[in-house]
Amino acid sequence: MRPPPRVRLFEFNDAAWAPAALRELTVDSLSVTLERGKLMQGLVEPFAAFLERSGTREVLDLCSGAGGPARILSQALSERGIAARFTLTDLHPRVAAWQTLAEALPGHIDHVAQPVDATAVPESLGQAKARVIINALHHFPPEIVRGIFADAARSGTGIFISESFTRNPLMALDFIPAGVPAVLTSPLRGGDRLAKALLVWATPVAALSSLWDTVVSTLRVYDEGELRSFVADLSQLEWRAGTYPVGRFGTGTWFAGLPR
Repeated sequence: MRPPPRVRLFEFNDAAWAPAALRELTVDSLSVTLERGKLMQGLVEPFAAFLERSGTREVLDLCSGAGGPARILSQALSERGIAARFTLTDLHPRVAAWQTLAEALPGHIDHVAQPVDATAVPESLGQAKARVIINALHHFPPEIVRGIFADAARSGTGIFISESFTRNPLMALDFIPAGVPAVLTSPLRGGDRLAKALLVWATPVAALSSLWDTVVSTLRVYDEGELRSFVADLSQLEWRAGTYPVGRFGTGTWFAGLPR
């Protein structure tokens, strides 16, 4: 069955006009949801296979957000005896959150405090590092996605993309059991606690915006055919795609460019 057409609705998470506390709350809650809901367990094996094929344990994490996915993967790989080191980057760095992760996982998490454009990664930073983008590619329009893939292909390093859903709004249901408590407890995890408390406990803003962003994310995700169209002329890498289980009923997707 063909997926519904991709829509380009906004998300509060990346809307410049949304309050900073709301955007911080959304990113933080997603990291907690992924961890407590164990929604990335099925991604560990395909990602470990990608690292093996890439021949490196150095990972350049692009569009890192709060760093939750990198922490989850790093710990899961360590349990399998794979000592990978993730370098967190973003066009809008969250340095305080990343420093906390680096202190908690020394030798496994590093970060770059300066903004990093995923379409133009400095050679000194990207050298000998496999690139990864978790749950973020759907935020970008096609021209930016092409630029991300083209930059990875030029560098000759592998790139691994994953999304914790397919283009189906019902996929949002797998996020609700862990997502609701993650949003409700967000004011307890630092940042602008007063602003977050007002958004979460005094108004329905946080609940409604989180639900909106989750559903819209599933409608913005790219399918395999669209991703392959973006890399049709990038023969420097070998492109593969697959799926993995998310929660009890959901399906996640991955798309990878591997060094030949």
